[in-house]
Amino acid sequence: MNEIIIRAATQCDLPAVLTLYQHLHPHEAQPEAATAERVWATLLASSFMTVIVAQTAELLVSSCTLAIVPNLSRGGRPYGVIENMVTHAEYRKLGLGRRVLAHALDLAARADCYKIHLATGSKRETTLRFYEGAGFERGGKTYFEVRRPWRALGNGHNE
Repeated sequence: MNEIIIRAATQCDLPAVLTLYQHLHPHEAQPEAATAERVWATLLASSFMTVIVAQTAELLVSSCTLAIVPNLSRGGRPYGVIENMVTHAEYRKLGLGRRVLAHALDLAARADCYKIHLATGSKRETTLRFYEGAGFERGGKTYFEVRRPWRALGNGHNE
């Protein structure tokens, strides 16, 4: 395998990232070009977001998105959120995802984050062990999620 470069994504990486995301959600349609370009420009312009990629000479083979979230608790220290962790199916089990995550952890440490959240929808034990092997703790906190359409909470009596 060629040399792997771990770096922040750039404007010209959009097509390759979209292709890589097919390995994340294979049955999901790609966004329309105008939507993808608008979202990509917003991501890259944000001082809070970094899309990290692992690149061979030929293609992008792994990626994740790191958000550094400003925070008023914990002494004003931010926290990180990692999403969209993916490795090309033909490049798995080579340590590339771990290198991408290590880069994200390094960026979060440099930003003085006090913690990093990473959630996965996968129930596969191999995936869960992968995240544990990269330093993440399973079951540290309980996370909840709501997806659209969500119900209105009303007047607060639903608690």
